[in-house]
Amino acid sequence: MACKDACSHELPAERPSLWRSGPVRASLFSWVLVGAAFAVGSADAAGLQTALFAAAIVSGAFFFAREAVEELVREREIGIELLMTVAIAAAASLGQWREAALVAALYSITEALEGFTIQRTRWAIRGLMDLVPPKARVLRDGREIEVDVADVRVGERIQVRPGESIPVDGVIREGASAIDESAVTGESLPVERAEGQVVFAGTLNGNGALVVETTKGFEDNTVSKIIHLVEEAQTQKGRTQMWVERFGRIYSPCVLGASLLVAVVPLLLGLDAGTWLRRAVSFLVAASPCALAVATPVTLVAGIGSAARRGVLLKGGNVLEGLGKVRAVALDKTGTITQGRPEVVEVRALGLEESEVLRLAATVEHYSEHPLAAAIVRTSEARGLVRGQASGFRALTAAGVTATVEGRIVSVLKPSAAAEQGIALTPEADAWRSSAQENGRSVVVVAVDRSAIGLIALADTIRPQAAALVASLRRAGIEHVVMLTGDNPGTAKAIAGQVGIGEFHGGLLPQGKVAKVKELRAKYGEVAMVGDGINDAPALAAASVGIAMGVAGSDAALSAADVALMADDLSKLEYAVRLGRRSRRIIAQNVALSLAIVAVISAGVFAVDLSMFAAVIGHEGSEVLIILNGLRAAL
Repeated sequence: MACKDACSHELPAERPSLWRSGPVRASLFSWVLVGAAFAVGSADAAGLQTALFAAAIVSGAFFFAREAVEELVREREIGIELLMTVAIAAAASLGQWREAALVAALYSITEALEGFTIQRTRWAIRGLMDLVPPKARVLRDGREIEVDVADVRVGERIQVRPGESIPVDGVIREGASAIDESAVTGESLPVERAEGQVVFAGTLNGNGALVVETTKGFEDNTVSKIIHLVEEAQTQKGRTQMWVERFGRIYSPCVLGASLLVAVVPLLLGLDAGTWLRRAVSFLVAASPCALAVATPVTLVAGIGSAARRGVLLKGGNVLEGLGKVRAVALDKTGTITQGRPEVVEVRALGLEESEVLRLAATVEHYSEHPLAAAIVRTSEARGLVRGQASGFRALTAAGVTATVEGRIVSVLKPSAAAEQGIALTPEADAWRSSAQENGRSVVVVAVDRSAIGLIALADTIRPQAAALVASLRRAGIEHVVMLTGDNPGTAKAIAGQVGIGEFHGGLLPQGKVAKVKELRAKYGEVAMVGDGINDAPALAAASVGIAMGVAGSDAALSAADVALMADDLSKLEYAVRLGRRSRRIIAQNVALSLAIVAVISAGVFAVDLSMFAAVIGHEGSEVLIILNGLRAAL
């Protein structure tokens, strides 16, 4: 079939054109010849009409007949094309030149348009490459030089002006701007990027001038990676498609054999040979499983391509179908439900202003590399607080930090370390500390000259859309949403309660997450695991479908999971699940419809003596209907 070629090769290098397609032009010429044959009539020019019909058969059947012979010779398989070729040849041998020509023309145009439709659907992904400008302005030897983007070397710096597309993956070294990353990540709103932050090829610079240092060559940039992954994914067959192909390898020879029996047995029994030969040819056309063969691949190609344009990369048709069967989703906590880094959520001052407690803590923590220290410094800077001068900085193992600030000894300590050093908290402050820790927060004590002046509570904050995601997954048909985390059970309980997750498991090491995923699969069936794609790689591999979040620019994460969500956006997860469910429904509809139509038309050949032409009209009409239905996966 046309889909066999359209679905098995790489994305087209050029934009598919209807009028440049060889099969389309051959089919159209076949229709012209059929029209000419009808125009000349048969009364006075029977020979010329027969010649025109014969020429129409050759033009219409050329491509699919050639494919039929190649498949028979090279692969020793009887395919749909061979069934149609034999039917057309048999009709011509019976003198049914008009019917044979009409079948050849109709079948050829259906196959040609099917192949063209799928190629155009796949071309939409190749169109991503057009987002990368062909030229880049490279800064070399103090001068700005325009070169082909393929010639930009890793480590070079390029100039990107406002409103231009960014030609390479890199890191901003000068400037700041709002970047439209929708083409790569599917993120609808521009993202603010500044010095030291990563930008991707194919994204659109806003109103700021940027100097970007390249980190990847043209062939390795994010857009190229996306295209390569989609090329591979659209050639990976789904489970239903593999079943259909196995079925077809048995079914097609059976149809050919049954047609021979319909033609030969009545002849041996002394029945009207002409009638049964005609029915045998009509049955051969009616029973050909063209619509069944295209029922699955067109849906998978459309779904995978559409998902990629929305920032969701699926590693194959089996993954898309697998998403549709998921009944439980296991969510890693850190980086999935939460932001993945601690933030200051509350400051409790003891006698001083909150701002002074935070300022003194940030002054000392500025010299620490601990994630909690970074959070305190970020919050201080965000509030515009001016840090003081510190000296004698010391990191206390598993306890905290201390330094001299403005002539006083300022310490930022764990509550247990503060108690060991005799730094006491008031009953009210201690109750506040206890409550904060029970709710999954980390607490540090800020002390001046061994006297507590305040407490700072920090936590890995929950993503704003996390609770909405859990609710939407349940609406999408996910029966069980589970949270897995390496954090302590108290923190796990607090986070799960805030986002509406009833089942959670804390204190899990990587191997513990793997064991829990296997347990969930045994308990619930098909399970999707959502994580960061690297730290959670073993658990992602253990799940029915592994889903990595926020992997734009990360080669390791792109390779780690079955589904890669380019943006750090939980709504993409809901979209992926819904797409999988919709695609499975469409595939089921297409398979059922194609089988039903084959059964009805085949029965009609014997019940009402359905003609060969009527059989092919119903047959090819159903194929067009199934193609259109399959393309709904892209909506």
